Amino acid sequence: MVDYSKWKNIEISDDEDDTHPNIDTPSLFRWRHQARVERMAEMDQEKDELKKKRQSFQARLMDVKERISKKDGDEAALKKELEKIEAEGKELDRIEAEMIKREKKTPWNVDTISKPGFEKTVINKKAGRKPDENLSEEEREQRMKQFVKENEKLCKQYGMLRKYDDSKRFLQDHLHLVCEETANYLVIWSINLEMEEKHELMAHVAHQCICMQYILELAKQLDVDPRACVSSFFSKIQHCQPEYRAQFESEIEGFKGRIQKRAQEKIQEAIAQAEEEERKERLGPGGLDPADVFESLPDELKACFESRDVELLQKTIAAMPVDVAKLHMKRCVDSGLWVPNAADLEDAKKDEEGSDSDDAAGGAEKTDDAKSESAAKEEPIYTGVSTEDVD
Repeated sequence: MVDYSKWKNIEISDDEDDTHPNIDTPSLFRWRHQARVERMAEMDQEKDELKKKRQSFQARLMDVKERISKKDGDEAALKKELEKIEAEGKELDRIEAEMIKREKKTPWNVDTISKPGFEKTVINKKAGRKPDENLSEEEREQRMKQFVKENEKLCKQYGMLRKYDDSKRFLQDHLHLVCEETANYLVIWSINLEMEEKHELMAHVAHQCICMQYILELAKQLDVDPRACVSSFFSKIQHCQPEYRAQFESEIEGFKGRIQKRAQEKIQEAIAQAEEEERKERLGPGGLDPADVFESLPDELKACFESRDVELLQKTIAAMPVDVAKLHMKRCVDSGLWVPNAADLEDAKKDEEGSDSDDAAGGAEKTDDAKSESAAKEEPIYTGVSTEDVD
């Protein structure tokens, strides 16, 4: 059943009421109209003043909270100032509630019964670039490092929240977190969690990351500060249509898929880098990898190196053509598989250690013996090729 009661109390300046014969009816109608217009002007002025006070309140509240989070100034004084500002906010809420209540009780008139359908014409134009969009890559990287250094703990606290109300309250208490840097940090954290095989935690952080990205995207569409969109987004996501919810969940799944792919790529890159570093450490004096050289040797030479049998190596080399033998032994030396004259170097080292405890004559005699033994050992490693050829 339609309720028509709202039409019973309408204020009309020239209502055809019976008036006293001594009262000028047209003048009475003009006075009524003037009084109604003045009341409406006063109410509009009160709304404008309340709006300005609300804007000033929001700006001071954001400033104090940001200073507290950055520990900029006396913490006790800042907290006291915050309490004062919050008290002013409660008073503004009370005034606004009374104004709304008084406005509801005000009778309708010709100016409030209806409103024009079109009040202005809007021409879309491209918004100008914001100052932070003109930063270089180095400046962006430096700003990101500074942001993480100051807010990493808070970003992790936000990433671990479970309920929308908790996330909304946390971001409203830390409005400086509503920015691109927080979204970027959550992306990096998600990748690291996936690399550590913490899949469930990665999925939860990914959800929080998408929430932040939706807030930033909403602010971009409305061309407003992202901090002003926190309440709007969480109210919408909690009472959204099934289509919007399905799109939101689809975006999360797609994001998790990209995170998993990137984590696998980084793991492969880390493995390749570790293998490359290990290969560089294995390189011999000639810059060759001993593992690669060993795999390229003929089977009979592989058996010699696996058994560490020098005599068998000499016999195997002797049975090979000279140019082939030179090629293989040169590569073995360059890779460190074979150290020429290793016995001479070891004997010389032992002689040097023993010379400290011997007298001068005995030391000279041992030196002569070592030289004679070294000269006797300077023979070809295998028939037809000397150590000089291999070097």
